[in-house]
Amino acid sequence: MQKKHYIIVFICCGIFLLIPPFPGQTSFISVFRVTEDPAVIVRGTSGSALTVNISFGDVEVEEWINELNMPYPLIFVDMDWAERFPDTIKLINEKNIPVGLLGYEGKAYEQNMPLFMDQLKRFENLFGMKPLWFRTTDEVFPHYLQMILWDAEVNALGSSVSWKGSDPPPLKEGEIISIPQHRGNHIVFAELKKLYDSRTFITVEDMLFGTKVKTKKLPK
Repeated sequence: MQKKHYIIVFICCGIFLLIPPFPGQTSFISVFRVTEDPAVIVRGTSGSALTVNISFGDVEVEEWINELNMPYPLIFVDMDWAERFPDTIKLINEKNIPVGLLGYEGKAYEQNMPLFMDQLKRFENLFGMKPLWFRTTDEVFPHYLQMILWDAEVNALGSSVSWKGSDPPPLKEGEIISIPQHRGNHIVFAELKKLYDSRTFITVEDMLFGTKVKTKKLPK
């Protein structure tokens, strides 16, 4: 009788191991909502986090990414740019650098859900996962866009300050710094040393997960 009991338990365990995981179970982190309602995250409560918006650049961008050390900045990539430089994207993936989806200006999404859904699909095809973060190039998030992001379980991330070179901004706890890398609006990557020397950076995830975040809600 006891032997029969062991056999039944063994069979049940085997069946359990063969059951495939529920859809989406392995990508929980990639769809984690930081806020309780649709809102734009603009800063945390402590530390400094660096984000870089990339829609332009070739060799210099790849060289900069190759030289990056942890803790990595959060890199927002424009899909048109990303699809043109698969080797750079491969390097980002190999180094496990956190990446978000960089969209167009906020006004482009007003009553235009297909635009975001197309960019989202292209991101998933390229990176094999849904982005945790989304940012527009001008950091304007119309209410309609915020609702789309909320339904898609993607977080809207703005910034506390945009740095375009020259002297580093004054240090403020919880700051999220954004750096543009666009055609006609970009910095020389060597200047980043001044910014790194002025404060100690942590990742956006370390800053925001498990802490209170400051948000802004735009009028409908």
